[in-house]
Amino acid sequence: MTATYTFDVFSSLDGYGAAGGDWTGYWGKQGPELLDHRLALYDAEQRMVFGANTYRAFARMVAESTEDSDVRDPWVTRMRNLPTTVVSTTLEGPLDWPNATIASGDAVDVVARLKEESDVPLRSHGSLSMNRALMAAGLVDRLQVTLFPVITGQTGLDAIFQGAADFDLDLIEHRTLDGRTLELIYRPTRHGGEG
Repeated sequence: MTATYTFDVFSSLDGYGAAGGDWTGYWGKQGPELLDHRLALYDAEQRMVFGANTYRAFARMVAESTEDSDVRDPWVTRMRNLPTTVVSTTLEGPLDWPNATIASGDAVDVVARLKEESDVPLRSHGSLSMNRALMAAGLVDRLQVTLFPVITGQTGLDAIFQGAADFDLDLIEHRTLDGRTLELIYRPTRHGGEG
């Protein structure tokens, strides 16, 4: 049996993973229910999988943050301490991340191998281009989108699905957090039966 792989991503309503301008972390829409739910998600045994760019961004954010910043929220601290594989052809160790190892090579090959070998589920937060490639290869079992109630048409950064293949999505779970933020969990299937 292969390990389940979850692509976990935050999104504005218009499909951006981040925003410039005066937006803050979580687009300023985090609440206690969201933060408690995120901590519970990351409390389970699992292995994180990041691409090199996302690893670099997370490591930089943690290094530049203070104890009071969103970057140090308890769920982020828990995520940072989970076993982690960073897929990269350019990074060299050691990494400034507890329990992290580098897997050199193509992400599709690395994650296919991890899915076969892992005794725990795999989860990736962010890593947009890597996860688009993994979805196209049929390796993403669950697409978990936390949809924040904002539109960032002028300031949106990191279009989550720009350049992605076409997918049909079967909704397998959903919840509303803090009365405004939606968590939608889908099973993605290549549109037209491919993948």
